[in-house]
Amino acid sequence: MADASSDSINFPKAEEEILELWEKLDVFKSCLKQSKNKPRFSFYDGPPFATGLPHYGHILAGTIKDIVTRFAHQSGFHVERRFGWDTHGLPVEFEIDKTLGIKGPQDVARMGIDKYNDECRKIVMRYADDWKYIVNRMGRWIDFDNDYKTLYPWFMESIWWVFKQLYDKGLVYRGFKVMPFSTACTTPLSNFESGQNYKEVVDPAVMVSFPLDEDPSVSMIAWTTTPWTLPSNLSLCVNPVLEYVKVRENASGKVYIMMEARLLALFKKAEDYTVLAKFSGRDLKDKSYAPLFPYFAHMKVERGAFRILCDDYVTAESGTGVVHQAPYFGEDDYRVCLANGIITKDMQMICPVDDSGCFTHEVVDFEGMYVKDADKLIVKKLKQEDRLVHQSTVKHSYPFCWRSETPLIYRAVPSWFIRVEHLSEQLLKNNQQTYWVPDFVKERRFANWLREARDWAVSRNRYWGTPIPLWVSDDGEEVVCVGSIEELERLSGSKIDDLHRESVDDLTIASRCGKGTLRRVSEVFDCWFESGSMPYAQMHYPFENKKEFEDSFPADFIAEGIDQTRGWFYTLLVLSTTLFDRPPFKNLIVNGLVLAADGQKMSKRKKNYPDPLTVVRKYGADALRLYLINSPVVRAESLRFKEDGVRDVLKDVFLPWYNAYRFLLQNIQRAQKVDGLRFVYKPSEVDKASNVMDRWILSFTQSLVLFVRREMAAYRLYTVVPWLVKFVDNLTNWYVRSNRKRFKGEAGLEECHQALQTLFSVLFDMVVIMAPFTPFLTEHLYQNLCKLLDPEMLKEQDMGSVHYLMLPQPREALIDSVIERKVARMQALIELGRVVRDRKTLPTKYPLPEVVVIHKDQQYLDDVVDVQAYVLEELNVRLLTTSRDKEKYGVQLRAEPDHKVLGARLKGDFKPVMAAIQALSDSQVEDFLKSKDIEVLGHKLAENDLRIMYSFTGGSTSKYEAHSDDDVLVLLDVTPSQAMIDEGVAREVVNRIQKLRKKAKLLPTDDITVYCDVMPKTEELHRVVEQHTDYIETALKQPLRPYPIPFIGDIIIKEKTEMKGATLEMTVVKRQVDHHLHYPAAPTDDSTPVVCFVNLHLCTPGVPAAPGAAASRDALLFLENPRGDVVSSVAELVQQASVIFSLNGTAVKLYKSAELTEEVLPSVDLLSLNSLTLYASVAGRPPTSAHAIATNGDAVCKYVNVELLDGVPRNGVSGALGCVLLENPRGENVLNADQLLNEVQPLRYLWTDYISA
Repeated sequence: MADASSDSINFPKAEEEILELWEKLDVFKSCLKQSKNKPRFSFYDGPPFATGLPHYGHILAGTIKDIVTRFAHQSGFHVERRFGWDTHGLPVEFEIDKTLGIKGPQDVARMGIDKYNDECRKIVMRYADDWKYIVNRMGRWIDFDNDYKTLYPWFMESIWWVFKQLYDKGLVYRGFKVMPFSTACTTPLSNFESGQNYKEVVDPAVMVSFPLDEDPSVSMIAWTTTPWTLPSNLSLCVNPVLEYVKVRENASGKVYIMMEARLLALFKKAEDYTVLAKFSGRDLKDKSYAPLFPYFAHMKVERGAFRILCDDYVTAESGTGVVHQAPYFGEDDYRVCLANGIITKDMQMICPVDDSGCFTHEVVDFEGMYVKDADKLIVKKLKQEDRLVHQSTVKHSYPFCWRSETPLIYRAVPSWFIRVEHLSEQLLKNNQQTYWVPDFVKERRFANWLREARDWAVSRNRYWGTPIPLWVSDDGEEVVCVGSIEELERLSGSKIDDLHRESVDDLTIASRCGKGTLRRVSEVFDCWFESGSMPYAQMHYPFENKKEFEDSFPADFIAEGIDQTRGWFYTLLVLSTTLFDRPPFKNLIVNGLVLAADGQKMSKRKKNYPDPLTVVRKYGADALRLYLINSPVVRAESLRFKEDGVRDVLKDVFLPWYNAYRFLLQNIQRAQKVDGLRFVYKPSEVDKASNVMDRWILSFTQSLVLFVRREMAAYRLYTVVPWLVKFVDNLTNWYVRSNRKRFKGEAGLEECHQALQTLFSVLFDMVVIMAPFTPFLTEHLYQNLCKLLDPEMLKEQDMGSVHYLMLPQPREALIDSVIERKVARMQALIELGRVVRDRKTLPTKYPLPEVVVIHKDQQYLDDVVDVQAYVLEELNVRLLTTSRDKEKYGVQLRAEPDHKVLGARLKGDFKPVMAAIQALSDSQVEDFLKSKDIEVLGHKLAENDLRIMYSFTGGSTSKYEAHSDDDVLVLLDVTPSQAMIDEGVAREVVNRIQKLRKKAKLLPTDDITVYCDVMPKTEELHRVVEQHTDYIETALKQPLRPYPIPFIGDIIIKEKTEMKGATLEMTVVKRQVDHHLHYPAAPTDDSTPVVCFVNLHLCTPGVPAAPGAAASRDALLFLENPRGDVVSSVAELVQQASVIFSLNGTAVKLYKSAELTEEVLPSVDLLSLNSLTLYASVAGRPPTSAHAIATNGDAVCKYVNVELLDGVPRNGVSGALGCVLLENPRGENVLNADQLLNEVQPLRYLWTDYISA
C-alpha cells in the first residue's frame, strides 16, 4: 500500500530527500548503464569558467540542456553528458594580475612565466566544488568524474591537431590588424568578444580645425569623440559625392569647410554663418593641411600624409562630415590610408600607445599618460593653440572589456589569423543544415554575422593558454607547425609531459633549410579557439576514440545564451567547416539574457537580484527550472527575473498537482479501510472507462503526451509549461472536483474503482512525461505511486526510479475529440454561470432553480444535455433548459466588427462602418449568418469580418441574469426558494466543519463525532441546522450531535465562528460509543445472544453468484463480540455484509425498512440497532417486492453463548460474555465440534486463559 500523503509538503526538503535517494541508487549512472546499447544522442556542453560562481544564465542554460538530454534518454537514446571546464585565458589571468598587482608584461617577465602559470593553475578550479553542488542541487545530471578541462595535455594536443589542419590548408597567416584591445588585460579581443559588453558612456566631443596649406585662412573642420587619437592623425576623409560648403562664421569671421548637411552641428541658426561656396567632396581630394601635432610631421614628406582623402564610409549622420584619420587606431582609417599610400603593410606602425594604453615616448607632451586620462589635456592644448572650434560631450554606446569592465580601444596589433572571409558562402551553407530555436536568431543575427565574416585573430600575447605550435626561424622565412606531442618530441628531441608555455617555450627545432634554430612564437591561442575545438579535443581526437567521434559528429544538440551567437556558435561552425565542411551540430536552443527585475544587468555590486541558492532553498529547484523555461528567455528574449514568478509556479502548478496526488492516495486508503477495496493499477482497466469525465481526462492526457512529444521533437520547451498548467487546472478544478462523490464511494464500488484507476493513470502518465522537466517532484510522487502498480509491470524492468522509465507512447485509442468538445462546452457554460453568480453575490453553496442555455446550433445543445449532470452539480442548479428560441427569453443577436481585420483594411472608413455594423438589427444579423456576407456602406463584409454576440433584453422584472462569451448565452434564474436558501446555509455549515477538520489535519477516514451549538437559539441558523442534520451528516460522513458534549472522548479541536448573525460553535471529538446511555442489559438465559446483534436480509435480486456464495438471503451480524468490543462504524458493518453474501466489489447499502427508504447513516449509534432486522441492497439494482421479515427480535441464525469463567477481561472489554454462530447465513456454513472450538479461539485474544461454552 502506498504511504499516507501529508496535507502539506516542503518542496525544497522533499528535493533534498530525492537527492539522497539518487545518490543511494546511483540513478544517473544506472540510466547510462541501462541505455548503453541504445542509439546515441550526442550532446556538447559548452565549457564555463570555474573562476566564478554560477549565475542565473548558467542555471538557465544548464536547465535547458538537462531537460533535453533527460528527454532524449527517456525517448530511448544513450546520452553521454560530460561536463567541461574552460580553464585558460583572460578570466584566470585577470584574477592573478589583480591579486599580484601585475601591470604589464615586464612584471610577468620578472616573475617568470613558470611561476605566473603556477599561480593561474592554482585558481582555475577555485569554485569547482561550488559548481558541482549547485549543478547537482538544480537536478542537472552531468558527468563530473569523466569531465574535460582545456588545460589537460591531451585536450591541448587535439587543439594543436586542429590548428595544423588549418595551417596545412593555407588558412593561417601572420599580419596586423586594427582590433579591439583591452588595455587592462593587455591583449587584443576578437570582434565577437568586443560585441559582448556595450555600455552607455559620456565622452568628450570636439571639433578641430585643420588649416589648408593652399590658404591657411580656410580650415577643414573635423569632429571626434576620441581626442587621444588626434596626436596620431595622418589624414582627413570626406564623402566624394555629398555636398560641402565653405562658410564664414559671422561672429568671428573665421572660414571653415564642412558638409552642408551638418551645418547645424556647429551653428545654431542660419543667421550665424554665410555660405561662400558649394562643391562636392571629391573637389577636396588630395588638398593638404597643416599637421595638428608635430610628432609625426615627417610623414608629410615621406608618405604624403596630412591630406584629404575620399571614401563613402563618411556619412551625413553625425559630426561635421569630415573624419580625422589615425590609421592605426581605426579599421576604416587603416583601410583608406592603406589604399591611398599614406601607410604600407610592411612599414613601421605609427602607434604611440603601449599595451597598457599609455602614450609612448613619441608623444612627448603626454608620455606615460593613460590615453583616456590624456583627453582633457589634449583638448586644453588644442584650445591654447586656437585649433579647438567647439567642445561638448556625447552619450553613446561604447564597447567594454567583458572581463575587466574597462573601456576598449581600437589599436593595430600583430596577430596570427585564420582566413575566414573567403568561407562566408560555405559557412552560410552549413548553417542552413542546422535547426535553431528560435529560428530568427539563425536567419538574421547569425546569418548576417556570417555574411560579414572577418578573418579570425586567434593569437593572444598572453601566458596561460595553449601555446600556438609554430616554430619560426629568426628571419621568419621558415615555419614549422607541430600537430602532436609525438611530433614535437621527435623534432625537438625532448620528452614532453605538458604543453604550457613554461614547458615548450625553450624547446627548439633544427632548421631543415640551414637557417639555424627555429624557436616557438610567443603567443597562445585565444580561448575561443579552444572552446571551438571542444568537439574534437574532449575525445582526444584523432589520437583516440576516432570511431566514437565520427559516429557522433555532428552533435545532435547544443544550447547556450544568445551572447554566444558571435562566440561559441561561431567558432564551432568556423572550425567544423574548415575541417570537414560540415555543421558542428544539428539542433540548437538559444536562450536570452536573465536580467534583474528592473531590467538592468544583474550585478553583485548592486545586489539587484536574489541569490540563486536562496531561491532554491525557499521554493525548490523544480520551481526555478519551470519558471525559467516558461519565460521569454527560452525564445532568445530577455527575462526580468522576479522571485514572485518562482513562487507562483508552486502556487499555480505544483500545489494543485500535489493535491490531486494526495487526493488519490487518501481515497485509495479510504476505499481500502471502508469498502475493503484493494487497489492495484492496471493500464488495461482504463480502456473500459465509460464515464464521460473519465474518458475526457484520459483523452486530454493522451493529447498532452502527444503534444509534449511533438513539441520536444521541435525543441520548443516554452510551449510545454502552458499546457501543463492547463492540464493541472483540468485535472484538479474539473476532473477531481466533478467526481468527488465517485472517489468517495457514494456512487458504488465499481464507479469508485474506475475513478481511482483513471486518476492514477493520468497522474502516472503525467509524472513520467514531466520527469525531464521537474525531476524532483516527479520522483517524489513516483516513489509512492509505484507501490500501487500491477506486480506484472514490475517484472518487466527496474522500476526503482521514474527516470528509468521510457516516455509513455500516446494511447491514441483513448483520444476522443467529441468528448473533449463536449467537456470544453460544459466548462464554458459553468464559467459563464459562475460569472453570473459572482455578479449577483450568490455563492455556489446556495442552490438556484434553473439555468437556460441558448445557442443556434443544435449539436451544441445536444452536447450540453449529455453533460448536464455536471453542469447542474457545479452550478448547484435544479434544472437545465436548452433552447434555440432566443426570442422566448428576450434575447437578440448583435454584431461587432473585428477591429484588427477591418481597421487595417478600411482605414479611414472604419469608424462609420463600425457604427453601421453595431446598428444592425437582429433580423439583419440572422440574414448575415445564413448568407455569410453583408454589404455595409458600400463595403462587402465576409464571415470573418464580424463577431456575432447575444444581447439579453429581459428587463428589470426578469428572474434571469445573463452572460455570454459571444458564442453561447447562459441565463441563470437567481430567485431561489426559502428551502434552497436553507440548503445553502446548511452547505455553509458543512464547509465550516470541513475547514475545521482540515485545520486539525484529520483524514476523511478518521472516526469522529461533531458537536454543534448555535447561540442564540432564536436565530434562523439554529432552525436550519436542526432541520438539515441528516444532510450535514451525509456530507460529513460522520455523526452530528447537539451540545452538551458528553465526557466520552477526547476533544480534537474546537472553534467558534460568526455566521448569519449567530454564533456557531463546533467541537470535533474522537468517536467512542456511549455505552452508558444505550447499552442494553445482558439476557439472563440463552433465549437470545448475550451480545448485541442485527438480523440481515439481502433484498436485491440478480446479484451474480460468486463461487461458493450463499443461497440464503438471511444472515446475522454482531454489533459487538465479546460484549463491549463494539463494531467501529457502519462501514465495518457494510463490509461484514459484503463478505457474508460474497458481494465484494459492489456498493452495498443498509436500510432500516424493507421499502429501502430509511438508510442506516454513519452517525447512527450502532448499539441502538440491537435485535433489529436490516435490509441490504446493492446500489443501482432494483429491490425485490418489499416485505418485512418478522423475527420478533430473535436471531435468525443458530448460536451458542460463551462465558469467561476464570480470569479478568482485558484489552478494554467490558464483560466476560461472547457469542459464536453455528451457521451464517441461515442454513449455511454449519459448524461441527472442532470448528466450534476454532471459532471460539479468537475470543482468547480479548480474554484470559480459560474459556467454557
